[in-house]
Amino acid sequence: MTVQTTGEGPTVGVAGSSPFRGSTGSLSAAFFDLDRTLISRPTPLALAGTFRRSGILRSRDLFRATLWQLLFTLPGVDGARHASVEGMSLLQGLPVATMQEILGEAMESVLRPLLFAEPLDLLERHRAAGERAYIVSASLHEIVEHVADDLGFDGAIGSTCEIVDGVYTGVSLRACYGEHKADAVRELAANEQISLSESTGYSDSYSDLAFLDVVGTPVAINPDRRLRRVADRRGWRILRFEKLFEPPAG
Repeated sequence: MTVQTTGEGPTVGVAGSSPFRGSTGSLSAAFFDLDRTLISRPTPLALAGTFRRSGILRSRDLFRATLWQLLFTLPGVDGARHASVEGMSLLQGLPVATMQEILGEAMESVLRPLLFAEPLDLLERHRAAGERAYIVSASLHEIVEHVADDLGFDGAIGSTCEIVDGVYTGVSLRACYGEHKADAVRELAANEQISLSESTGYSDSYSDLAFLDVVGTPVAINPDRRLRRVADRRGWRILRFEKLFEPPAG
């Protein structure tokens, strides 16, 4: 998989074999939200301690992030652009290579213990059916991509920060939330010839309603109150994820 971050947002190249083609002849795919869908708590908050120890965050930054309930993840549509700009500004001057090193260290010790087991089972089912699988999240693209690579997804889309000469500038390029998240999925589907009407989307949040509306099979995962009401009204499947992933012994 190759990912290039540009001003137009991430361009995702996908590698895969024998993909499932639906009745239209197009590919089908599964799109997973990250926070509280694949991982049991917001990823940026889970990583906040690691970022603080590495010097990326100061105490006042951590307090502000906790108040927003995020760092690079957006709090919903209201005020999201402000939060995105502020969150990305914390990255100013940080080499991308340093971020990758931090994520490499944190994946095993911080993020893997927070993974739900149930979506990983669903991932295997989609892959066994020959379907592609993607993580689509409002979190920083490099975080989402790292998790996707580690778990064997075909691609990832997240919010992007401008990168110049391998260093974050702190300038937010594209926030992958709300309608922007839906647009990113449409763009990927068009580029990869994926039929969204024959694809599945998983999310926990009402803020992802636009994203869930673009797929043929939306599934609510541990939904918040507003998403549960929509799911009940529209007859969407509702799943409860509770079991954390346990790596094989030995």
